[in-house]
Amino acid sequence: ARGTMSGSGPEEPSQASEEDRQQEAEQDWAAAKAFYDNLVTQRPRPPKPQNAITVAVSSRALFNLVEEQRIYVEQGVEKYVEYQQKNENIILKPGPAFYFVKALEHVNTRLLELYPDDEERFDIVLMTNNHAQVGVRLINSINHYGLTIERFCMTGGESPIGYLTAYLTNLYLSADSDKVQEAIEAGIASATMFTANKDVVYSDTQLRVAFDGDAVIFSDESEQIFKEQGLDRFFEHEQLNENKPLAQGPLKGFLEDLGKLQKKFYAKNERLNCPIRTYLVTARSAASSGARVLKTLRSWGLEIDEALFLAGAPKGPILVKIRPHIFFDDQMFHIEGAQKLGAIAAHVPYGIAQKYQKST
Repeated sequence: ARGTMSGSGPEEPSQASEEDRQQEAEQDWAAAKAFYDNLVTQRPRPPKPQNAITVAVSSRALFNLVEEQRIYVEQGVEKYVEYQQKNENIILKPGPAFYFVKALEHVNTRLLELYPDDEERFDIVLMTNNHAQVGVRLINSINHYGLTIERFCMTGGESPIGYLTAYLTNLYLSADSDKVQEAIEAGIASATMFTANKDVVYSDTQLRVAFDGDAVIFSDESEQIFKEQGLDRFFEHEQLNENKPLAQGPLKGFLEDLGKLQKKFYAKNERLNCPIRTYLVTARSAASSGARVLKTLRSWGLEIDEALFLAGAPKGPILVKIRPHIFFDDQMFHIEGAQKLGAIAAHVPYGIAQKYQKST
């Protein structure tokens, strides 16, 4: 399914009931389209969720709400809501996902120039457990920065997971690690956002996304061997299985989505001017364990623009050079190293590394 990881789940509905549901949904969209087609507006209409690459972002990921969160924790929800309402005309400062969202919207602008009638583009959904009374300040801040976020989901303290599923979410970003863990366990590609400790200038003409490999793009099967049996056994295992593709990890689907959009630019002879660039930044050694990674990507039909095999060297200095809008990794020490040098990092709580982090 789009935006989900493979694995067992609840029993599938009958084929007939699923077809009925899809038919009803199409009728609803047709009715909504007929209504909006009669309205005069220069704003592009949000795409259908089944056509879009839906990125759900929490309010604390999109904006800096550190002080507001402190009030919520120390004084409770009523004081928090009161504070937000009193300050609803004070614009919130950017949070860790802000520049990533801006870059997504730049890609959308380019796509609409090349494919004005195509709905295969990013759709940003504000997915927050805030109460609706806080919505005015969020709307004012979004409009101030010129962000195109039309869909809001404010759950009033309830879990957002059901809504993430309903929106066919491809990627969920939040500052709440518990919510992210819940989403990962529900099979939704998710990550916890961390603010960089230094101010860095990010590209405003090219979306740059950096991925770790094991337990992020790929499963953690090889990382399990490394953690439990050591580096030499890991190298041996990878060389023996060089021609066996790795299983997919939680962010494989999002890399695939980026690749599909890149190909739309390539089809218009825009390869050299493509507004999306992807990076693999892995602690693997190229000589000892890199071939399996590259052959796995090839078997999936995926391209990655740059592959950096660091052989255990710190990732931070490389990320300073790349300046990605987001860097996904499953290990907190890589996240913390990236933060210190000014990289925006997103922790993917998936795989065996989480067991070791909890025990240390």
